[in-house]
Amino acid sequence: MIPGWLQPLALSALAVLLALALHFVIFLVLGRILRRVDGLSSAEALRKLRGPTRWLLLALALSAVQPALGLDSRAALAWSQIARLVTPALFGWLVIALVGWGFAVIQARTDISAPDNLSARRRRTRANILHRVAVFVISLATLCLILMGIPAVRNIGVTLIASAGLVGLAVGAAAQPALKNLVAGIQMAFTEPIRIDDVVIMDGEWGRIEEIRLTYVIVNIWDERRLVVPISRFLEDSFQNWTRTTSQILGTAFFHVDPAVDVPRLRARLEEVVAANDKWDGRVVGLQVTDTAPDHLELRALVSAADAGKAFDLRCDVREAMMAFIRDEMPWAITRRRGEVTLRRQTDGLSAA
Repeated sequence: MIPGWLQPLALSALAVLLALALHFVIFLVLGRILRRVDGLSSAEALRKLRGPTRWLLLALALSAVQPALGLDSRAALAWSQIARLVTPALFGWLVIALVGWGFAVIQARTDISAPDNLSARRRRTRANILHRVAVFVISLATLCLILMGIPAVRNIGVTLIASAGLVGLAVGAAAQPALKNLVAGIQMAFTEPIRIDDVVIMDGEWGRIEEIRLTYVIVNIWDERRLVVPISRFLEDSFQNWTRTTSQILGTAFFHVDPAVDVPRLRARLEEVVAANDKWDGRVVGLQVTDTAPDHLELRALVSAADAGKAFDLRCDVREAMMAFIRDEMPWAITRRRGEVTLRRQTDGLSAA
């Protein structure tokens, strides 16, 4: 027979053990189900859900046996107050974990490393933004439920409501930039001016969209710097997006050569150089005279590549190979400054003027 003073502890321990056993059975069954889900290991999913579900089951089990514990009025009131705070927090944690699991599934099923990754980047970008919005909304709703469980907060007097309204207006005015970027982030999820891994020119910098947060965007600059841009700028200001509809892109390389150069010969050499380069996608290659001057011609080599990174490297390879060809095979085509030399006779000999 269990002593009377020990019965509440024994009942609580039994409730905890039953909750842990139920948790174990649930995740045993869930693990077998998730093994059939492609794109995400069951271990990853279970890792995200195990913590919140364990604590939620423990809280529910203890709340269920609370009437049988024989607590006095003061202890029962304290128990009720703690439950009102803990239960919404645990439910919010569980919902956020479920949302994070769904986002992880989408990430695992969208491969943005493929050459033609426009659709994958679109899905990942939208999922990334909506995931952050959902976490923010769930966290805000959870906080409101927790505050509603505190009588001192819930039963605010009418006289304080007017003051709270004025404070709310002041806070809203002060937080206007943040709210503006928040709304812009939600709008971006559907209008999609940029996506994850897009190549953009922002503030004169070439880089890729590395991360889209709720209020700002991280641009990975080519030299490994990071440009932090408020998300509203992508909706209000103009910028260059090199991969808006496709990753394919054209690249140019300019040469300044002597006006007497054999352009068809250079064009044939360019085609040979580009055809032998594995960064060329086989679509476009050409050489055109784009400008003339008394002392030089401007030639533009136009080439194509599967993405912006390969196009940049291909342009560099074309410049190097073409300048080496001009140096070795056509050195007279290198641009030189021309001047006029006149001779005049002086008493002490000839001098150049």
